Amino acid sequence: MLLSVIIVNYNVKYFLEQCLCSVRKAIGEMRVATGERNVEVLVVDNNSTDGSIEYLQHRFPFVQFIKNSVNLGFSKANNQALQKATGKYILFLNPDTILPEDAFTKCITFMETTTDAGALGVQMIDGMGQFLKESKRGFPSLWVSFCKMSGLTRWFPGSKIFARYYMGHLSNQQVNKVDILSGAFLMVKQSLLHKTGGFDEQFFMYGEDIDLSYRLQQTGYHNYYLPDCTIIHFKGESTRKDNKYVRLFYKAMVQFVQKHFHGELAWFYTGLLEAVIWLRAALTFVSREHQERSVKYEGKPRFFLAGDEKSAKEVRSVLSSFPDYSITAKPEEAREWIFCEGASCSFRQIIEQLKSCPSWLKPFIHAGGTYTIVGSHSKDQRGYVIVME
Repeated sequence: MLLSVIIVNYNVKYFLEQCLCSVRKAIGEMRVATGERNVEVLVVDNNSTDGSIEYLQHRFPFVQFIKNSVNLGFSKANNQALQKATGKYILFLNPDTILPEDAFTKCITFMETTTDAGALGVQMIDGMGQFLKESKRGFPSLWVSFCKMSGLTRWFPGSKIFARYYMGHLSNQQVNKVDILSGAFLMVKQSLLHKTGGFDEQFFMYGEDIDLSYRLQQTGYHNYYLPDCTIIHFKGESTRKDNKYVRLFYKAMVQFVQKHFHGELAWFYTGLLEAVIWLRAALTFVSREHQERSVKYEGKPRFFLAGDEKSAKEVRSVLSSFPDYSITAKPEEAREWIFCEGASCSFRQIIEQLKSCPSWLKPFIHAGGTYTIVGSHSKDQRGYVIVME
């Protein structure tokens, strides 16, 4: 097997449905390119309460579903599937992502032709089409972390000195060696995972991709950022930035420091992070209250349907269940656009359109053959799902 795709799910069945539709298309393109089926997909469900497996299993018979009776956390669940994976390459993938059809062929080709590549990440955009800075990150040293937490990174986003957390000095449009890759899309040589081990299971959620990226670099191979492949990561769906998120994120950073730093530096760094936890938690509470008021729709949503016409008919069937929703044939009359994937409109085309969307537009995506519409218009909040009732 050439590639094993591992996805950990927890109560996001509709986003995962759209993700698996895009994975299926990417598998199809890979099969055309290689002449054989050489991709396996493993989904680990961490004791979801939304009936994820029951909903998805018959829709995606090519997927191996693993059902856990408890929530093992992100690291343990990924390692659980890793034990069953047979691919030369392992792709750790978030369930709230959408891939272009050529994602696997581009990434495998890069890994096969770049001898010093141990791991690979890609360009990620959010549900509004905005570039996600965590697509490429620097090692969180004391100085780099200070710049991030103090706001220097935000004030000087292109500085090699102050913006190394997101490697802001490196172009988003060029291939580069980077320190840290995102666990939302992380392709790794399985041979290296045998040397380093998979995710460190002391990290329940957050920080595990930083730790693994760091350990992969220590093998002598490099982590690469590949902008030629762009995926959607509905950031707000998997990572709602509330007080619990802040505590879990910085707890993970403390664990990372205690594991990889020693002596007085570790003591100082840990104390700094713990102070930041309380400050950020307070600021996040105030900010989140404002954001939740500001993102509510005003009036009755009016949608414009773009893309494949057959897929758009499915969307009309879904929207017919909601009497307050309407459809317009005039794009200028709608703030909400639904991009309909299908025979005449690929995921790749939708992703490219999202990258040029105006800031006022609120995009949604519908995969052909489903009766689900998803979107996420804030990286700090849960996404939207419209499904036939």
